[in-house]
Amino acid sequence: MSITTRPGQPRRIVISLGGLALGDGLDRQLNRIREIAPSLLKAIDANDEVIITHGNGPQVNMVQRAFGVAAPEDLTVPVMDLPECGAMSQGYIGYHLQQALGAELHKRGGCRHVATVITQIEVEPDDPSLANPTKQIGPHLTKEQAEAQSAQHPGFRFIDDGRGFRRVVACPRPRRIVESESILNLLDNDFIVIACGGGGIPVIRDPDDKGCYVGIPAVIEKDYAAELLGDDCNADELVFLTDVDNVCTGFGGEDERPLGDVTVPEIHALLDAGEFGKDTMAPKVRAALRFCENRPARTAIIGSLDNAPQVVRGISGTRIHY
Repeated sequence: MSITTRPGQPRRIVISLGGLALGDGLDRQLNRIREIAPSLLKAIDANDEVIITHGNGPQVNMVQRAFGVAAPEDLTVPVMDLPECGAMSQGYIGYHLQQALGAELHKRGGCRHVATVITQIEVEPDDPSLANPTKQIGPHLTKEQAEAQSAQHPGFRFIDDGRGFRRVVACPRPRRIVESESILNLLDNDFIVIACGGGGIPVIRDPDDKGCYVGIPAVIEKDYAAELLGDDCNADELVFLTDVDNVCTGFGGEDERPLGDVTVPEIHALLDAGEFGKDTMAPKVRAALRFCENRPARTAIIGSLDNAPQVVRGISGTRIHY
């Protein structure tokens, strides 16, 4: 299958890395990113315009837990809620990616640069999920710990999932990337851009000043944010690099079958039939479908991070197209 491009323009690719693929500790994460940097750069051609996005589940939990533990012990340490924790995780993951990719680019004698954009994503203030939070975050707590946090932070909500009490937040639909013009300007100046880490920081318009934004304690599904990033930046390809080689039907069973080249109608039918894990593969498939449907010349690919060069070139993984 030929790789799609915008006529007369370099190929523009959004590459999405899973947060778990990056590791869950500072040293492990940096070492892992150093391992994958050569493979990522090998996957792209010299003229490709590349935006990298990533998950941040383990990382944002680590930041939030650190402040949560420190705050009761030292009253000068503030409790950090999700918008700030998300921004911190975007910053240090981006820093590690900049270090590793920059070092590899230097070895290759290239003239490209790498930059991280701390990214806000606007959501609708009347998004239904804001009134019905269901996304579990943070550690499991005892009933007493959850009640203490609720007393200290009246806006926090908790549920008992059978293993303890966990905080729940909304998971609104992303609508617009606030920094999209900054990302495009960097692409125009030979930067590899790191953006929308962890699904971006959910923001709404300030009701008292419509020119400003207010961060909200919510989580945007990172796969949907990656699709919006591809849309807002007019990308040709959306690539999800995961821990599996292909999207499969009958996953984990005797009839498991990997999908290679598949059309939008074909994978739509499989999704509707419930073939893909609700919280694992289904969001990636939905995001890939939406990306292709918004402009039929596009291609979305889901494949293994370990096979990144082959996946980005369309010779490995599951390739979704019209």
